Amino acid sequence: MCGIVGYIGPRRAEGVLLDGLRRLEYRGYDSAGVAVLDSGDVAVVKAAGRVQDLADRLSRRPLKGKSGIAHTRWATHGEPNDVNAHPHVDCGSSIALVHNGIIENHGALRRRLEEHGHAFRSETDSEVLVHLIEEYATGDRPFEEALVRALKDAVGTFGIAVMSLKEPEVIYGAKRGSPLVVGLGNRRDEFFIASDPAALLAYTREVIYPDDDEVVRLSVEGVETFSLDRVPQEKSVESISWSLDEIERGRFPHFMLKEIFEQPEVVVNAVRGRLDAENGMAVLGGLRDVEERLRGVERLTVVACGSACLAGAIGEYMLEEYAEIPTEVELASEFRYRKPVLDPRREAVIAVSQSGETADTIGALREAREKGVLTLGVVNAVGSTIARETDAGVFIHAGPEIAVASTKAFLAQVTVMALLAVFLGRQRRMSRVMGGRICREILALPEKIGRILEQNDRIRSVAEKYAHYSSALYLGRKYNAPVALEGALKLKEIAYIHAEGYAAGEMKHGPIALLDSSFPVMAVATRDSVFEKMKSNIEEVRARRAPVLALATEGDEEMYRLADDVIYVPKTLEMLSPILNVIPFQIFAYHAAVARGFDPDKPRNLAKSVTVE
Repeated sequence: MCGIVGYIGPRRAEGVLLDGLRRLEYRGYDSAGVAVLDSGDVAVVKAAGRVQDLADRLSRRPLKGKSGIAHTRWATHGEPNDVNAHPHVDCGSSIALVHNGIIENHGALRRRLEEHGHAFRSETDSEVLVHLIEEYATGDRPFEEALVRALKDAVGTFGIAVMSLKEPEVIYGAKRGSPLVVGLGNRRDEFFIASDPAALLAYTREVIYPDDDEVVRLSVEGVETFSLDRVPQEKSVESISWSLDEIERGRFPHFMLKEIFEQPEVVVNAVRGRLDAENGMAVLGGLRDVEERLRGVERLTVVACGSACLAGAIGEYMLEEYAEIPTEVELASEFRYRKPVLDPRREAVIAVSQSGETADTIGALREAREKGVLTLGVVNAVGSTIARETDAGVFIHAGPEIAVASTKAFLAQVTVMALLAVFLGRQRRMSRVMGGRICREILALPEKIGRILEQNDRIRSVAEKYAHYSSALYLGRKYNAPVALEGALKLKEIAYIHAEGYAAGEMKHGPIALLDSSFPVMAVATRDSVFEKMKSNIEEVRARRAPVLALATEGDEEMYRLADDVIYVPKTLEMLSPILNVIPFQIFAYHAAVARGFDPDKPRNLAKSVTVE
């Protein structure tokens, strides 16, 4: 959830670190700080607020060293302020550390260390680690040994970068349940460490992904990786496929709007080389090794969190209707703590996550693996934990998503769910004709998405009209019931408007009590198998004098009689309609946030990737 950057090499570290922090600010923006080895000391500068606040302080106190670590924080333990900002230092200010994750036994460790004379400055759990390393780094004990002993004492999750005056030309990193990536500089005399590849793209695309309970040692001579038992580990070098341009805003005022407008190309990338419309087939190379095993699967469980879970809920409708496989969608945070009944002979679990590092989804995945169940991943990040730990999977190829609120990754996840429905359906009873029809409709989606994006100005005017309301109700049925939930989630996330998403059939079971002229309703009323039912729901809303904004199919003039405002979307197959219908809600939420004076890229209290529980 927080951002880590580290650098060692011939450049001045301060500039590299600040550049990395700016690219990772979407991961945490409560506070930021840097530590640089400067003139034989560990020099630390920290600031509450955005990375720019830190940059302003550094402009008054520049640091000249060539190795350092930095952090942008999303607060878990301790309020956002200068003191709780990272990096943290030990009592002698000779060790500096940045940390992502949660040290669950920090209370017991703090008490022990305080009894041994350590003085803590912050309220964070992270500071415990740097004092614990100091505790073990006494006398002639090598720093590396002290670090390993400290990490073995820690219970919980961590991604760390740490430096010490004991080894002034070395940076160490380590991970357990929190993402970490090592960059190999193009010049081969500089190395980087970060919590996200986005921080490295200006300098290199060649990276190493450490595994859990591994330590990396970066020096100007190279990178070494070893386990907590000090056993050397061989790591393969991988190449990041993203470009630097993809993590820049370009002509757009915010990343969220840029990513919404990238969605035609996102669908193209998600299906490229994967559709055989002539034979009605989805060709998913990532499932080749488990293809025969999938033929025997009689039940699917999707585990995910947030928008990914809602993408899975749309997938549930697709998989049951077209692949005829009973499918359940589970909140990963609940799945991992109850006692799920899983059948390793006939079941598969699908983990959906943009980052591939969502803590609860990883926990659910590992629970399934422990029970011997076939596991599949639907992720965006190559090299992520879920990508590495699943038996097989499908990358969504959405490219980097910087805005905290997911848009293009959600769309790509739903698109891949449609591919899975065709793939598994054709293994079973789906006809070649039906498979071909779905494939052709998927291939037509990018052009139809473009027609929706052309309505940006129209949707902005509607959003500005509704932005002053304090609450909203989103309604949809069947495939579009999850779209209603996703639309409401987006409005809550970035515009801070209380919004509820409901399956429209449930409206009379409670939410209708809220409706009056001050409570607008956003209804998905496109022409599909439940259109007449949605019309009845809208009539019930109008009878309570609630304003209605409806999504309707192009050419449906009747909807103007029922709704106060209408946004039109192109016609497609009902199973694919969520891919089109969610986009106006994304644009609506974006413009509502801007109209209310909020930054849609950095919603309060939220972080892009939830890597802690």
